[in-house]
Amino acid sequence: MYPRPISDAAIWQRRLYVLAVVIILLLWLCPLFAIILTSFRSTEDVMGGNLWGWPTGIGVIDNYTDVFTQTPMARYFLNSLTITIPSVIGVLVLSTLAGYVLSRYRFPGNMLIFALFVGGNFLPHQIMMIPVRDLMVRLDLIDTTAALIIFHVAFQTGFATLFMRNFIAALPDELFQAARAEGASPFQTLWHVAIPLVRPALAALAILIFTFIWNDYFWAVVLTVSDSVKPVTAGLANLRGEWVSAWNLISAGTIVVAVPPVVMFFLMQRHFIAGLTMGAVKG
Repeated sequence: MYPRPISDAAIWQRRLYVLAVVIILLLWLCPLFAIILTSFRSTEDVMGGNLWGWPTGIGVIDNYTDVFTQTPMARYFLNSLTITIPSVIGVLVLSTLAGYVLSRYRFPGNMLIFALFVGGNFLPHQIMMIPVRDLMVRLDLIDTTAALIIFHVAFQTGFATLFMRNFIAALPDELFQAARAEGASPFQTLWHVAIPLVRPALAALAILIFTFIWNDYFWAVVLTVSDSVKPVTAGLANLRGEWVSAWNLISAGTIVVAVPPVVMFFLMQRHFIAGLTMGAVKG
């Protein structure tokens, strides 16, 4: 029994629904609005304790300029790009290969391997903190971008494999049989048949993985120490002083950090929506 469309409900139900949506949206946007407003405040406003009232002075240009000139935010930003982009590429490559094999080939242990990929998603980060850190110390990779790249690729590949395996499994078998009849190798079939058809799914997965890795804070703190390696999430915490915090700069830095995932989503919005819906109906 599917729920009745809201357009078919009584007029009072439709109005109540719209009111609830507006209230929830306002509550969800309030913290974001507060951060944006604080990023516009002048230093005098912040020092004077005007953190919640309407700004008496606007310092938007100075704040966003000072984020990059008076703090190491540019370094943090570059570190995040250095960590996130290779990690996303690695996850997409490995998950596509693994998803293709697990969905199109039957062999002993197929479901066991797939279960291991899925089961890894249920492991809390906290219980892996000490083993992962000890492993990186033994490999002499602690406090390096390589440590974060290796971990993110390893941890995100489980979810991504589940994602890609389901999409590739939904493709018509006749396409793969035709490619096999034409003498195409498994890799040629993957490259010329599967990948073009799951391109929207890859775009959707790229946005999700990019957002997960870019916004990671836990492992950024666990596996990095020096400012030369820290990504933006860990770097933002360093902007808070021991005695006095420049909340206008911290807020401006927060907005700057949030821009790349938002820009990536809007640039690939069409592919993202298509990727999430292409497997909704299976023939």
